Amino acid sequence: MTCFLPFCFGRPHDGVREIDRLAISLHGAPPAGDFLSSAFRHARAVWAHSLVYNACMSFRPPQASPNAKRSRTPPPEDTFEEAAFLKALGEKQRPVSLKLMDGQVVRGWIEYYDKNMVRLTREGAPNLFIFKHEIMYLAEDGGRKK
Repeated sequence: MTCFLPFCFGRPHDGVREIDRLAISLHGAPPAGDFLSSAFRHARAVWAHSLVYNACMSFRPPQASPNAKRSRTPPPEDTFEEAAFLKALGEKQRPVSLKLMDGQVVRGWIEYYDKNMVRLTREGAPNLFIFKHEIMYLAEDGGRKK
């Protein structure tokens, strides 16, 4: 008889006795005088049933059905399009509105920008250097600068 239990590795064995030895090692010895009490027999049967191995079965866990929806990856934190957007606004001198973190709204056009700040050129008012971390949002105003 060839064993299909993983702990035997295909060698012949004496069947139930090895399962009994494993059940005793896992669940303890049965009460004295009743070698195969009903609880012990149940534990042995459950344990032996969980060890049944079919050589044709793979060890991989069952996969979800092919029709199941796959979870989407979250969008990237940064698209790296900020520089191109600010460059286009600056080259075309498009009027923009900047709302700052304190609620103040300033208008002008972007003359210069770098990693940390934006220079906003305004007509009839002083030009501003504004740190990017102080900007809540930037909106392009309609029309072209005159």
